[in-house]
Amino acid sequence: MNSLLTITTRPDTVFVEGRGSWLTDEAGKRHLDLVQGWAVNSLGHSPDVIAQALARQAGRLVNASPAFHNRPMIALCDRLAALSGLERVFLCSSGAEANEGAVKLARRWGSRHRGGAHEVIGFDDGFHGRTLAMMSASGKRGWDTLYPPMPAGFAKARFNDIGSVERAIGAHTVAVMIELVQGEAGVRPADPGFVRELRALTRERGVLLIVDEVQTGIGRCGTAFVHQHYGIEPDLMTLAKGIGGGVPLAALLAKDAFDCFEPGDQGGTYCGNPLMAAVGLAVVNEVCRDEFLAGVQQRARRLERGLQALVREHGLVGERGLGLLRALVLRGDHADAVVAAAREGAPVGLLLNAPRPSVIRLMPALNITDDELDEALALLGQALRAVLA
Repeated sequence: MNSLLTITTRPDTVFVEGRGSWLTDEAGKRHLDLVQGWAVNSLGHSPDVIAQALARQAGRLVNASPAFHNRPMIALCDRLAALSGLERVFLCSSGAEANEGAVKLARRWGSRHRGGAHEVIGFDDGFHGRTLAMMSASGKRGWDTLYPPMPAGFAKARFNDIGSVERAIGAHTVAVMIELVQGEAGVRPADPGFVRELRALTRERGVLLIVDEVQTGIGRCGTAFVHQHYGIEPDLMTLAKGIGGGVPLAALLAKDAFDCFEPGDQGGTYCGNPLMAAVGLAVVNEVCRDEFLAGVQQRARRLERGLQALVREHGLVGERGLGLLRALVLRGDHADAVVAAAREGAPVGLLLNAPRPSVIRLMPALNITDDELDEALALLGQALRAVLA
């Protein structure tokens, strides 16, 4: 494994097989996975719906070039437009790519309709991807000095503070870009009142509202899109992660009024390729059914109750989140130790994520069973006892 470029610290475990909520490593040990590729595997590992869509489409057409139409691309874009009410869709491969596209589209609109307005307001602790521009758009501490010089044209406001947004809006502001649940910040949902005020403010000032639903979109929070939970409609929205259920797929959606790219302004070799689009359509059609979303909400309530019981048992700060994107907040910086203890547990491991030193993030498959949730909570309780004792 010495040939891998260093980008993160990985445990020595090598996984060889996954099914549903479970991963199996080379030694045969099973791990109950509550990370799921950072909320990517919306239907768990290797679901039949994805395997079948891949096999069918791979035998017909893999990539016709983004310069031509293909039927899965058209079908997926039509489905997303109908679900969201945002009439225009651009398919790509990653959340960062979709967010870059959103900023480019907003600036193109600003150059045409707002006298060259180009500045995008983001939020402290926000996360929009790892390209240079999206690192500038994000509010992750230290990123503004990591790869100087950084792209300009990005300002910051404080999350849940409408006054800070008002002060940040200026003559050159073209858009506000927000995660309605800040995932990397430790699963911090926006206050409903703040979101309503933000939507009203951006409309009043003629500024676009870009909602980054890379982690929250396609059922993760119990609705097709988390902005529906807040009762608002964005001007632009980005999707990734769960839309592909594990394959590289993302989307930028926009209201028809903001469809202002000229041919050649935006593109990409794999944009709208039929193989990934066919998978995305299969995933969206499965997840965005009313019955499936009702099941997500039921499982979210079960997980919430279980986490609250652990909070009481161990004297923790609390739990928070929306749907099946949740966090457990500890009283000290023990999150990494709890994650390690859970993973190394025997005979079964539990996979968790620690986005902050005192925060454990849980992102299970949307179709995780009640028994698997109960087992995960029991394993998490064991890890907490082992570390906090």
